[in-house]
Amino acid sequence: MRARDKVAVRALRATLAALDNAEAVSVGAAELRGVALEASPVGAGATEAVRRELSEDEMADIVRAEITERLDAAEKLTTPAHADRAAQLHEEVVVLRRFLDAPSAE
Repeated sequence: MRARDKVAVRALRATLAALDNAEAVSVGAAELRGVALEASPVGAGATEAVRRELSEDEMADIVRAEITERLDAAEKLTTPAHADRAAQLHEEVVVLRRFLDAPSAE
């Protein structure tokens, strides 16, 4: 963001949102306590659920899915009027691939 790289910011924000969504607890996994008012949770944080923790492989799979999504969308934008958008999607793919190619911090 500081470098004002709009392509990288756009790609990273979308990918971070996808990762955040993947960490969410599914509704079926949450403990439902009933519909009666007396049975509803009370107090700050009473309805909070622990989010899923993704492995490195799961995160890499999500980044790969984001890359595939952009490549598929760019492939469908074949008219000259959409050439700019297709180029932007390809630039975002380059940004995301750098994260897959980067050595993991161990």
